Amino acid sequence: MESIKEIQFNNGLIPAIIQEQCSGEVLMLAYMNEESLKKTIETGTTWFFSRSRNKLWNKGETSGHFQYVKSISFDCDGDTILIKAEQVGAACHTGNKTCFYREIWKLKV
Repeated sequence: MESIKEIQFNNGLIPAIIQEQCSGEVLMLAYMNEESLKKTIETGTTWFFSRSRNKLWNKGETSGHFQYVKSISFDCDGDTILIKAEQVGAACHTGNKTCFYREIWKLKV
C-alpha cells in the first residue's frame, strides 16, 4: 500500500476505470477517494465514492453484480486508476454489460 502515497487525489477524488480482465472491455468509470481505494484493496471488490450521495458504495451491494478485483494500477501521472476485474452480471445500472454501450461514431472499414 506504499504506492498509494504516489496517487494524486484531486479534491480528494481520483477517476477509476474498470476494465473486464478477460475481454479487456471498459465496463465503467467511477470515482474513488483514499478510503474507497483502501476498502477495495482490503475486500477484493470495488468500492467507490458517490459524488451525488456523498458516501461510499460497494459495486453490487444492491444488484448482486459485484466486481472481483484482479489488479489495480495507476497511470504515469498518478491521477487515474485502472482496475481489472471479473464482472458478475451487468456493470451498468441500466442493465447493460458496460456503461459504454451508446456509440457516437465508428470507423467503417
